[in-house]
Amino acid sequence: MILSHRPELNRSNSDSKEQAFILWFEEVGIEDIPLVGGKNASLGEMIQQLGTQGVTVPSGFATTAYAYRYFIQQAGLEAQLRQLFADLDLNDMVNLRDRGRKARSLILTTPFPSDLEVAISRAYLRLCERYGQDRGLGDLDVAVRSSATAEDLPDASFAGQQETYLNVHGAKGVVEACHRCFASLFTDRAISYRHQYAQRLQDFDEFSVALSVGVQKMVRSDLATSGVMFSIDTETGFKHAVLITAAYGLGENVVQGAVNPDEYFVFKPTLKQGKRPILEKRLGSKEIKMIYDVGGGKETKNVPVADPDRRKFCLSDDEVLTLARWACVIEDHYSRRRGKQTPMDIEWAKDGLTNELFIVQARPETVQSQKSDHVIKSYRLNGTGVVLTSGRAVGEMVGTGKARVIMDVQRMGEFQDGEVLVTNKTDPDWEPIMKKASAIITNQGGRTCHAAIIAREMGIPAIVGCGNATEVITTGQPVTVSCAEGEAGRVYSGLVPFEVVETALHNLPCTRTQILMNVGNPEEAFSLAAIPCDGVGLARLEFIIANHIKTHPLALMHFDHLKDGAAKAEIHQITAHYDHKPDFFVDKLASGVAMIAAAFYPKPVVVRMSDFKSNEYANLIGGREFEPHEENPMIGWRGASRYYDPRYTEAFGLECKAIERVRDDMGLTNVIPMIPFCRTPDEGRKVIETMASYGLKQGENGLQVYVMCEIPSNVILADQFSQVFDGFSIGSNDLTQLTLGLDRDSALVAHIFDERNEAVKEMVRQVIARAKAKGRKIGICGQAPSDYPEFAAFLVEQGIDSISLNPDTVLKTMLAIAKTEAGLEQPSSRD
Repeated sequence: MILSHRPELNRSNSDSKEQAFILWFEEVGIEDIPLVGGKNASLGEMIQQLGTQGVTVPSGFATTAYAYRYFIQQAGLEAQLRQLFADLDLNDMVNLRDRGRKARSLILTTPFPSDLEVAISRAYLRLCERYGQDRGLGDLDVAVRSSATAEDLPDASFAGQQETYLNVHGAKGVVEACHRCFASLFTDRAISYRHQYAQRLQDFDEFSVALSVGVQKMVRSDLATSGVMFSIDTETGFKHAVLITAAYGLGENVVQGAVNPDEYFVFKPTLKQGKRPILEKRLGSKEIKMIYDVGGGKETKNVPVADPDRRKFCLSDDEVLTLARWACVIEDHYSRRRGKQTPMDIEWAKDGLTNELFIVQARPETVQSQKSDHVIKSYRLNGTGVVLTSGRAVGEMVGTGKARVIMDVQRMGEFQDGEVLVTNKTDPDWEPIMKKASAIITNQGGRTCHAAIIAREMGIPAIVGCGNATEVITTGQPVTVSCAEGEAGRVYSGLVPFEVVETALHNLPCTRTQILMNVGNPEEAFSLAAIPCDGVGLARLEFIIANHIKTHPLALMHFDHLKDGAAKAEIHQITAHYDHKPDFFVDKLASGVAMIAAAFYPKPVVVRMSDFKSNEYANLIGGREFEPHEENPMIGWRGASRYYDPRYTEAFGLECKAIERVRDDMGLTNVIPMIPFCRTPDEGRKVIETMASYGLKQGENGLQVYVMCEIPSNVILADQFSQVFDGFSIGSNDLTQLTLGLDRDSALVAHIFDERNEAVKEMVRQVIARAKAKGRKIGICGQAPSDYPEFAAFLVEQGIDSISLNPDTVLKTMLAIAKTEAGLEQPSSRD
C-alpha cells in the first residue's frame, strides 16, 4: 500500500512519525487534498492566502490520510473491509445498513495504534496553548470534522457524508472523536455516495479514499449566529449574487434544515465598488438554536429561540456585507487557482464572546456551476389542481409521483423508486433513498439545507419549509411538485400535466434594434437574466406594491390616524418589524427594483413609477381613506398628475427614496425611472422638480428620466417633451385606446381595439421620427410586438431603438426582427 506522496511522511522514527500523522492548517494548501482531504486543505489555503485580505479562519490541525492508512494497515483491516463489501447491494436498504454497521463496528472496536493516539493528544494540547488554555487541563473546546480525500471535487462535493462532532473537550475526547470520524467513512450514506461516484468514474476505487480529521478551535456561535453562504444563486445559477443564510446557535441546524433561516442576497459587482448592495432580506422563523450542552452528557442540544429574537434579523447589515465581501475574496482566489470562475459553498460562524466573524469551511459549489450556459430548460404546467401545501422552491422543475410520508429514517426500506419523499427534514442518512425520489417535500429547512443541496445535485425538484407537508399529504396520494412558478413551490393534488422546453442559445442573431424584456416579478429576475437580451424595457412598480407591499403608501405615512381599525390591524401585522411604517414601503420597493436591476446589470433597466388608477389604489390595504371615487379612473387621477399633487406627493417621495437607494447606496445606476401618463410638458417639469426634491436629480450620477408615450399629446408635442425627458417608451395599449377613443375593457367595442390600426401606426411613426430628430432614445414596452410579429417588423422599419418583449416571446421575436433587418442592412452574428 502506498502510504503518502510526501517522502517525509513515510519515515519510521517517532518524531517524524508524529509529523506524518499531524499537519497544522498553516502547513497545508489546496494542493494537499490527497493528504488532508478537501475540507482541511481548504482551511489551510484560506489561512495562508486570505488572512491578509481580512478573512479570518480558526486555527487547528489535521490528521493525515497517512494516519488513516497507517491505522488500517497496522490492524489489517483492509482485507476484512473488502470482504465485507464484496456482496454489497445498494438497492437493498437492509443489505446496505448491515454492511455499514459491521464496517463501523470493525473500526470502532479496533484500538488506535499508541503512536497515533499520542500524536493526536500532543497536537491538541499544543492547540490549547495557542489559545491560552492551561496545558495541564487541556479543556479547549474544538470541532472535530471528517475530511475525506475524495471531498470537494469539481463535479461532486461528497459534503456531509462523514461525521462532525462539536464542543469536544480534552485529549481523550478528541482521540475518541477522531476514531468515530474514521468509522464514519462507512456510514450508509457515504458508502452509497461513493459507489454512485465510482459508477460515474470507472477508474475511481472506493477503497482508494482515505479520511483525514480536522480539529479546529470552536467558534462560540452557540452564543451568537452561524450559517451557510454561496457565491452564486443556488436556484438559477446567477453568478453575480451572494446568498447568505443565518440562524441563531451552531451551524448544524442550518446545514441539516432543522430551522428556516434568515436569507440575504448581496450583489457582487457593486459590492466590490464599495457600495452596500443588500438586494433582499427575508426573515426566517428560526424556531430553535443549537447550543453547548453543559452537564447534559452530550456535546450539544437544541433549545427554543425567544419570540423577540425570532421576529428580528440575526445579522446586522454590516455583518452581511462583511460576509459577502469574504465570499467574493474566497471565490476570486479559488477562481484564480482553477483558471475559471469557481462559485463557492461556505460555512461561517459568529463568536458570541468576541463578536468576530469566522469562516469555518469552504468548498466549490458543484451543481449550478456545472450547468451549460448554452441551453435554457424551462418547465411549464399545462393544468392545475388543489394546492395541498407550499414552501420554498428548490430547482426550477416539476416532479410527479405517489407520495411516501416517512418520519423515521429507519423506515427508508419502504420507499419505492419514483415516489415523492415527504418528511420533516433530511440529513445525510437519508441520501440512499433521495436518489430514488422524483421530488422531495419537507416541513423544515431553507434554500441551503441538506434536502435542498442534495435535490439540486440529484437534479430533482424540492419544496422545503412547508410546515405542514406531513400532515396534509398521505402516503400513496398522487401529487405534483411544482418549483417552476417563482420562489414559492406548490404541491398540487393529482398528476398535473407539464412540459419541458429546451432552447439553444448559441448562434443567435445580433440585431441593430435593441431587444429588451418586460419583467414584472422580482422573484423571476435572476432566472430571466439567462435569456439573451439588452436589458429591461419595463419593470412595473405596481407588481411589487400589489404583491409584496400590499398597503397604500399614505396609510403607512398616516398609520397612527387611520380610521379603519381592521386595516390598521392588518398593517400593524405586516409591518411588525418597523417602528417607522413608511420604511417598510421603501425597503420592499427598493428590494424589488434592486433584484431586477442587479439581474441585468449593467444593462439598462427602465422602471415605470407607480401607475395604479384610483380604484386600484383604493383596493390596497388602508387605501379607501385616501382615494377619491372617479367615474372613469382610466383617464383620471393617475401617473404624473399624482406625483406633484399635494394630496399624494409625499407618497411619491417614498418611491423616489427607494429608487435613490437602489442607484446611490447599492450602485445600480443602470436604473432609469420612467414617468407614466404625463399629459403635458408642464406636468413633466413639475414631476422632474418633485423628484429632485426627494433626492433624484436628473443628470446627477448619470440619472436619466424617461416618459411613457401613451397619450396622443405625447406624440403631438414630442418636440416639447424631448426638452423635458431623456427618452420615450411607447405604451401601445393606452395609446391605442386613446387614439381610437375606446375602452379596451368594454366588450361592446373590444373588437375595434387593435394596435395595428393605421391611426395607431401613424402615431407610432410620427413619435419615432420626432424623438430621433431630437436625439432622444425611443422604444416600445407595450404588448403589441409580443403579440404580432408584423407589428414588430413595422417598428424595425421605422427605426425604433428598442423593443421590449414578454420573456416567452424574446427569442422568437429576435429571430423575426433579424429577418426584417436583413432586408435593410446585413446583420452581424451573435455567438
